Amino acid sequence: MTKYSVGIDVGGTNVKFGLIENAGRIIARRTLSTKNYASSRKKLINALINSIELLIKDVKKSQVCGVGIGLPGLINSKVGVVNFLPNVPGWRNVPLKRIMQDELKMPVCIDNDVNLITLGEWKFGAGKTYKNLVCMTLGTGVGSGLVLNNRIYRGEGFAAGELGHVPLNEKGLKCSCGGEACFETYVGNRALTAKAAKLFKLKNIRLEEVYELAEMGNVRAVQFWQEAAVHIGNALVGLVNLLNPRLIIIGGGVSNNYKYLGQTISKIVSTRCMNVQAKMVKIVRSKLGDDAGIIGAHVLVKEGKVE
Repeated sequence: MTKYSVGIDVGGTNVKFGLIENAGRIIARRTLSTKNYASSRKKLINALINSIELLIKDVKKSQVCGVGIGLPGLINSKVGVVNFLPNVPGWRNVPLKRIMQDELKMPVCIDNDVNLITLGEWKFGAGKTYKNLVCMTLGTGVGSGLVLNNRIYRGEGFAAGELGHVPLNEKGLKCSCGGEACFETYVGNRALTAKAAKLFKLKNIRLEEVYELAEMGNVRAVQFWQEAAVHIGNALVGLVNLLNPRLIIIGGGVSNNYKYLGQTISKIVSTRCMNVQAKMVKIVRSKLGDDAGIIGAHVLVKEGKVE
């Protein structure tokens, strides 16, 4: 009998659902708008449960081995508690795993969303065959997941991988985390959008428009992305020297502009890193794109144990 799992990626804009077979193929999908449910924790949990039941209605419940959920915040994945979601109100110390299991009567696993993106890329995407890698996501925030010696590394407090909050300088802009000069304040969506608005004197410009301008040969737009790539490259230099990974995978919305980022990032890493680490590391774009999180949730369910 074919076995399936349900993968869920809870984002600040949308919640993505996938019914996934063992080989990692998504056979059914659903999407919810997060903002329609974000005002109430109970409403969002009920929406998750209802969507899961609709997603699996065409298969036997006995064929579904579990549900995996990725959430954008601090998650104690071992006990299944959401410690804090910074962009979704009302989510502090929520025993989500227990709540969902009581309602669904099936196993539920939860984890940080970037950890699940990393699991997806490692098992089914750009990171296949690698035992040491870093997966970085560039979007509203900057996050990373770590695979060290063929195991996802979550840290003692399940809070490892906060690359976006490593300072690029000793002094700089204040960050939402309370820090100063964090990497995220240079390349997060808000920072890049504000910079683009000032550069092009267009208050509501979107980053997609800056990419389109670059495609049309606009020199300022190309330079805009190259400057972002310099910041990204410099942040990765410290990471590569510290961890000596064989692979860095770059994903998230900003990575859609990889055409204007990749070469500069690789050049900075190769010239500024220590010699041994620089020669060993390879930098690539995410292979699974927006599906990485739900496929990683499937991996979490299959592995069944969080350490």
